Amino acid sequence: MQVFGDQIRFGVHAGPQNATFDQLLEMWQRVEELGYDWVSVFDHFMPIYGDPDAGCFEGVTLMAALAAHTTKIRVGMLVTGVTYRHPAVAANMAATIDHISHGRCEYGVGAAWFEKEHDQYGIPFPRIGVRMDMLDEACRVMRGLWSKDHQFSFEGKHYQLKDAQMDPKPVQDHLPLVIGGSGEKRTLRIVAEHGDIWNTFFGDIDTFKHKLEVLSQHCADVGRDPADIRKSITLRAALAEDEAGVAERRKELEAAGPSRFTWFVGTPDELVEALKPWAEVGGSPDFLLGASAPYDFQTIELLAKHVAPALRAEVTA
Repeated sequence: MQVFGDQIRFGVHAGPQNATFDQLLEMWQRVEELGYDWVSVFDHFMPIYGDPDAGCFEGVTLMAALAAHTTKIRVGMLVTGVTYRHPAVAANMAATIDHISHGRCEYGVGAAWFEKEHDQYGIPFPRIGVRMDMLDEACRVMRGLWSKDHQFSFEGKHYQLKDAQMDPKPVQDHLPLVIGGSGEKRTLRIVAEHGDIWNTFFGDIDTFKHKLEVLSQHCADVGRDPADIRKSITLRAALAEDEAGVAERRKELEAAGPSRFTWFVGTPDELVEALKPWAEVGGSPDFLLGASAPYDFQTIELLAKHVAPALRAEVTA
């Protein structure tokens, strides 16, 4: 049984760049009022797209603030780089946020990728194989410290803990660990061994199906049911109520210039049809709407009011 049962969840994943705290706070609270299940931030020390001088808030402290200013919505991180913090420190931070949120924290980790911020901050950026080894060990350290054992020891190549104490423990009996990335050899193996939620991007459905097959094989190798791992899909969308509005949304995106994202542009009904195959093969996944400032509240509202209920009804019918 996967974490949070078999209902499709919907969320907003907000990049904390080029925005004031008050703008972010308004977005978080409106998302909660609209009935979304999840809201999250990313964790970088500078903008990762667009204007490099736009400014960017640090992710984990922002996540804590998000937790303190909301009451019902699950609060997430997609995802913090394993190179940024010792995993024992990250485990303590996540547990603290779980208390701030009264048990609503879902903490994400990945192997890190943005070399520029490492260079500027003097953070070591090992080759990818080493970072994957670090990620595997970090997952073991975090889960060990979150367990109910009073002390935890670990002897790894990159991290060593001796009778380490972490109190208080998370509020949740099992704080969900989200792992981001789609690498078939290492990332999905780490997901199979340690992940409660696997986060990837919306794109080609056949590629997604193939990744699911790879993940299932890794799960078989480690003796785990792949249905126990919730699938999380981040997408970018611009919605309008009718075709005339869709045409205007297309013009807006064209005027904004090239984007590093793959966008879905259409009506709520069209997005329901596009997401249905993903929901069917993904085992009632999470769909997370990527959002950047200035926030597109039209799309955020249309997804909450029309796409979410319609897709849930279609898949469970």
